[in-house]
Amino acid sequence: MDVAIELKNISRSFKSHFWQSKKEILKDVSLEITKGEIFGFLGPNGAGKTTTIKIITGLLRPDSGSIRIFGHPANTLEAKKRIGFLPESPYFYGHLTGYEFLNIHGRLGNVKDHKHVTNDLLHKVGIDYAADLPLRKYSRGMLQRIGIAQALISEPDLFILDEPLSGLDPIGRKEIKELIIEQKNKGKTVFFSSHILPDAEALCDRIGIIINGKVVHIGKLKDILKKGTKTDEITLEEWFVRQIKEEHA
Repeated sequence: MDVAIELKNISRSFKSHFWQSKKEILKDVSLEITKGEIFGFLGPNGAGKTTTIKIITGLLRPDSGSIRIFGHPANTLEAKKRIGFLPESPYFYGHLTGYEFLNIHGRLGNVKDHKHVTNDLLHKVGIDYAADLPLRKYSRGMLQRIGIAQALISEPDLFILDEPLSGLDPIGRKEIKELIIEQKNKGKTVFFSSHILPDAEALCDRIGIIINGKVVHIGKLKDILKKGTKTDEITLEEWFVRQIKEEHA
């Protein structure tokens, strides 16, 4: 079994203020994501999803533990060049057009025929009509689409997407879901965070649930939601609330 992402015993703490003691955000997190799967990382707001993603991508260093990407340490070039990343709140240069923004990323990624690839991706994410429009004039949904396009442009083996469907209308959500499934069909690995249950149901082979910095369950969504319940239906929000209450009981 090929492993795309391997996290072992990751912990991370932060100080909210200089004079305060550190608060532990991640607590001994371990995950193993298989090559070619779509893995959903779910949890309520503040659970530690984005911090985990920043550690995987090298934007943060863990206090302890290890991360490997396709067998390489996460902070090496061999690992990073295989990742396409969409952060939760990406920064865009507002004076650039959509075409210019993607074209620059294509050139930075040494993409062959980057002009053709740029035009193709603009069409794929449904904003080719706005190719010459400055990004400062894009709506939230349009920026989300261009952000997903930049994650795809170098055709990486691993896509790490932090809330990729945020800000999209129903049509946009459907189109981006199809794009994510297309990447899996190409043998790519997709790791995305969300707190929206239908997204996980529609896309994921497996999910991991993180609550208060701890990974509490990993597996197929239907099995996790049924585990320990007397009914076949339970919302993710209800599940989170129940787990938090049990943890503090």
